[in-house]
This record gives sequence, structure tokens and C-alpha cells, in this order.
Amino acid sequence: MPLSKLNKEQYAAATAVFGNNLIIASAGTGKTSTIVSRIGYLLSKGVKPEQLLLLTFTNKASAEMVERIGRLFSDKLAKKIEAGTFHAVSYRLLKKSGKNIVLKLPKELKILLKSIHQKRNFSYLESKTQPYSAGHLYDLYSLYQNKVEQMGFGEWMKEQYSDHAEFSDIYEDIILEFNEIKKRFGYADFNDLLITFREYLQSSDVHFTEILVDEYQDTNRLQESLIKNFKRESLFCVGDYDQSIYGFNGADISIIGNFSQKYENAQVFSLNKNYRSSAPILHLANKVIEKNPRLYPKKLEVTRVGDFAPPTLLIFDDLYSQYQAIAHKISSSTTKDEDISVIFRNNASADGIEAHLREQGINCKRKGGTSFFETREVKAILDMFTLLINPRDIMSFIHIFEYAKGVGEVFAKDLFDALYKVGDGSVISGILDPKDKKNPFKRGVINRQLGLFDEIIEEENIARFKNKGYDAKFLKNPILKNSKINDDLCLYLHSFYIYVNQSYHEQNPMKIIENISKSKLFSMITEHLAIQRVKQKDGTIDENQKKEAIDNIKRKAFLLRDLSRNYSDKYRFINALTLGGGEMSEGEGVNLLSVHASKGLEFSEVYIVDLMDGRFPNRKLMSKNGGDLDEERRLFYVAVTRAKERLYLSYAKYDRVKKIDYIHSPFLVEAGLIKE
Repeated sequence: MPLSKLNKEQYAAATAVFGNNLIIASAGTGKTSTIVSRIGYLLSKGVKPEQLLLLTFTNKASAEMVERIGRLFSDKLAKKIEAGTFHAVSYRLLKKSGKNIVLKLPKELKILLKSIHQKRNFSYLESKTQPYSAGHLYDLYSLYQNKVEQMGFGEWMKEQYSDHAEFSDIYEDIILEFNEIKKRFGYADFNDLLITFREYLQSSDVHFTEILVDEYQDTNRLQESLIKNFKRESLFCVGDYDQSIYGFNGADISIIGNFSQKYENAQVFSLNKNYRSSAPILHLANKVIEKNPRLYPKKLEVTRVGDFAPPTLLIFDDLYSQYQAIAHKISSSTTKDEDISVIFRNNASADGIEAHLREQGINCKRKGGTSFFETREVKAILDMFTLLINPRDIMSFIHIFEYAKGVGEVFAKDLFDALYKVGDGSVISGILDPKDKKNPFKRGVINRQLGLFDEIIEEENIARFKNKGYDAKFLKNPILKNSKINDDLCLYLHSFYIYVNQSYHEQNPMKIIENISKSKLFSMITEHLAIQRVKQKDGTIDENQKKEAIDNIKRKAFLLRDLSRNYSDKYRFINALTLGGGEMSEGEGVNLLSVHASKGLEFSEVYIVDLMDGRFPNRKLMSKNGGDLDEERRLFYVAVTRAKERLYLSYAKYDRVKKIDYIHSPFLVEAGLIKE
């Protein structure tokens, strides 16, 4: 954007001298235009594009900014700017330095952690407290990584969760084993990626002329430590403390609040002119958010002129009549479906809205729901693909074998360890050409203090599987001596053997996807998923529905095969999906969005539902995640400021299913819509 099109405040920020600059960009004040103009200004002053680092909250945001730079200068120049999320940039720069990182999503690593957690015995402590599940322990460890710099995990657990202090040594040892296994197989989750990159920065000469940080209010301690470790001449951070809504994920509002004290000779600029919302909507937003502490002085100003309707409060006697009425109201609206959004604090709210919109024949898309890349069949294909590339990938192996009858995460891990052992560090070698012919299963180690116990493995003769049509070489595998391997699992293992034997040396991504789709192994997975999806409560299966389910799975396999056409390198194909799949979504129509998913978006017509005390603000999440009313108020502010012209706020007095009476949200009182 040319500097001439900026207002006075935007211009001052975009042309700030080199140093430590913080720009407070309130909702709808042209934050993106200011960042793009800042980059354009620096380029026009002779700064080389490759000397600019742009850190954004999503890869989509950075792509849009780079595209706008390309329109001002050229695509070739714009693409030289190092831009993306903290994770994407860290991954690229580590890759460029020669470091190989095998990224795994939290959902996958939780299964790995569960396989470790399940082998611990907490009962010897005879505690009345129920120990945390593996999934919750993973989330707590992730929060710890994002928030804590100088304290051990066990010590932090004792301090933060005193009622679990007696388990802290076991928790810490589980995490220690978890990290050892990740290191053994070269795994990294998103936090590990940033920690590895921080260590790299401390010993490297990576240098940028200016680092620009978008959504600065949502950075956590780990991300902030990266910013500090970069070698740079100038820092340009853009954010709004009133839109800091990721405290549950470790975001620390004091990072933006202490900018002036933390960075030498800091300058603070404010963008206050709102170009999005009508005066009545903005008045309501200001009235509520002013109840929160003002970290920096600001006051949103209206720029839109015209006669706009004031925000409308909708009150209903019953929770579900609320959803039905809103769906009916949307059906009679003259606003295009794509420019309407229903914003909710709780996922349960979206279920009711979605059901009634479908009933009205209104298309809708729900961000935060299951995307194409998160469906089990697509993940199964990608796991089968990944294991060919990385034969040490325990998570992909566990995912594949969770579809085998009678195999849970713990035994799947035992199978992996056995194949890994006989394959001399590769499960591919372990299944195709085992080096060690001894029984690889062994007893565990007893350590009652750390919750460990042992397990005795019985051995049986492999001859029990002969004359059943299996490959003779496969039948020589020593893992078949395990008495837990029955006929069903042997068939599954043989299908795995055949698939790997046919595909291991294939290089073309599309050919690998084709091999997977045609394999007996994927056919067994497809059968399992289809039956699971159509089975009725009484156990009966409709064959027509099953056929339809199988066809849907095959359609997704075909779409993935089609997507792979764009890649000639199988490594780039997998890494592209791992880093980018989470931001992709399908569908069209009315937007059903959680408050967090609505961030950065705008719509002509917005409905904020379930504004009852307990649901919004969500008191349960506040107590669980260490949140407070100030953050819930910021969530309300973000939701309100998505609306450009029409805003509807609704609540219900009663839930007839749970038989719960509700009172209105305190934010409706603060907004002046309800008298105390």
C-alpha cells in the first residue's frame, strides 16, 4: 500500500526509525496495511528483502501480506522475504542449516505418551486424587514449555498443581522417557521445534535487518525468547492487548504490556481509527472492554458514516429454541450466507446452530471441525506413506496398527520395538529382512517409585501359522513367536509386509498413494472404518450405508492422490501437509466460528450466541486453564468487533435437556443491554 493512502497514525508507524517499535493496532484499524506499508517503506530505502523477517500467527496471514508486497514491487522480490509462523520459519531455517526435523502433531504424540503412561502404576501411592490422563499431561507439559524458562517440570507441577504433588516424580519420569523416545526417533512437536531453533540461534550468525511480528499480544515466553535470540537491527511488533485471547495456550499479555520497560528506547504508536464497524457496534465494544486495565492509552474512533441499526439483544426461554430462531432469522436475511457468521464460545453451541441451519436447508461451514486432513482415512494413508520415508517412525506405526483387531497403543508400541530391534533400527528391515532371529520381546524393569511394573511374555511356535498362504520369508520373522499374535493379527502383519515390500523403493508420491489405495492393508483399514461409521446401536449394519461409507473413503484417497500430482519429491509432499494441513478447510455458506477462529475476520452480519453466565464467560474453562474474567472479556470484545453492520447478541434462560436455569452474561450488563 502506498504511504500516501495511510492515515496520520499509520504513516507515523510505517515510517518509524530503526529501533524497538510497538504498534498498538486496535480492531479494524488497518493493521495489515500498516505492516505491508512498513515493509514497502524499508524496501524503498534499500533494505534487501531477504534481510526482512515477518512472523505471523498463521501462514495464511503471511502469504496474504507477501502477495500484497508482490503487487507493489514484484512477486520475485516479495518471495525473498522470510515470512511465516514461528514454526514455519524455524522449520525452514533449520532445514536450510542441514538439521533434519521429523514433525509430529500433538494428536499423534499423545498416543505415544499414552503408551508410556499406561505402563505406570499409580495405585501403589493409595491416593484419593485421580492422576492426570496422558492427554492432559501432554497439554500441561506443552503449557510448561510455553511459559516456563528456569524451572524443572516436576517442580513446576508441584507449584501449580499441589493436589498432584505426590505424582510429580512419576509425571516427570514419564516426560523424561517421552523425550528420550522422541530424541531416539528424531521426533519434534511444535514446541520442540522452537526450542531446537532457539538453541541453533544462540550459536549461529543468522541476522536480519528488521524483524516484524504480527499478533504480538498472543506470543508466549518461548516465542518471545526466539525474538530475543535473533540478531537484528530493528524490531517492529504489532498487536492489541485487548485482543489477547490465547492465555490457555501460554500467551502472556505482560509481554506486550512490558514492551517499553523490556526494550531499550522503545517507541509506542497507536492506531485508533476503526474502518470496519458501525458507530453503535463500536460504542458497545468500547463500553465493555474499558472495564479491563488499559496497558497503553487508546480510544477507538469511528470512520464509517451512515444510519446503522444498534446491536440487537435476543432473549429466549429455551436453549434450543434460540438455535432454531437464529437459523430461521438467517434464512430470511438478505445478507449473503458467506458474509454471515455465528460466533460461539463453546463447541456445543455450534452443534445446535449447525443442526438447525441444515434443517432450514442453509449451507454452513464450521471452522475448527474435522478437516479433510484430519479424517482418519487420510491420516491412515499419510501414516502408511510416512513409514516408508522414516522406518523409525513409531507414531505412524502405532496409528496403522490401531486398526488391527485386538491391538491397543501399548501392544502396538511393543510390536514396533520388536521390529525395530530385529531390523537393527528400522521397522522396514524388521518386517522384510530381520537380522536377529531371537525373540525380541523381553521383560520390563521394576521401579515402584516411578510407577513401573514388569510383564511376562509367553512364547509360541511359529509353525501355527503355516499352510495359511503366507509368504515363506515372512513366516521366518521371530516376532511371530509372541503368543499375543493370533490369526487376525498375523494376517494384518502379512498385509503390512506385502505393502512395504511393494512400495519401499518407490520415489514418486502419486505412485505411493496409488499403491496404498490398492493395498490389502488399506482395504482392511477401510473396512474397519466403514463398519465403525454405519454400525447401529443394536450392532446391525446396513450394507448400502457401508458401501457408501467405503465409497467416501475411496473418494478421499483419490483426492489425496490428485493433490500429490503437484509434488515430485515424497519428502516435500509429506512436510507440506504436516505444516499446512491445519489451516485448510472445506465447505461454503454461513460461517460457524469459535471466538478464537473468528480472530482477524469480519462479516456484515454477526450473531454471538449463548451469552449466559457460565457459558460466556466460560467459568469452567477459566478455572481449568488459569484464565480470568479479563480474558473472557477480551474474547467478547473480539467477537463483537467482527461485525461491520449488524450485530445480534442472544442468550437463553433454560436448558430443558440438562434442566439448568441460566442468567445472562455480565458482559450484557456492561454493554448496557440489560439493567443490573
